Amino acid sequence: MFEYEIATARSAERIREAAEYRQIQEAKKARRASSRGQEPEGPVRGPRSRFARAA
Repeated sequence: MFEYEIATARSAERIREAAEYRQIQEAKKARRASSRGQEPEGPVRGPRSRFARAA
């Protein structure tokens, strides 16, 4: 009976560890997705690039 209790406790611990691991992976995935959604700032342009070229 004692071995069964140890096995049950280990199984429960493994299940908790797996759930924690999944939660961490989901958080990392969400963070990456949100950082991809942010538009990077464009390059700074000089005053000459605002006007069209003369023909």
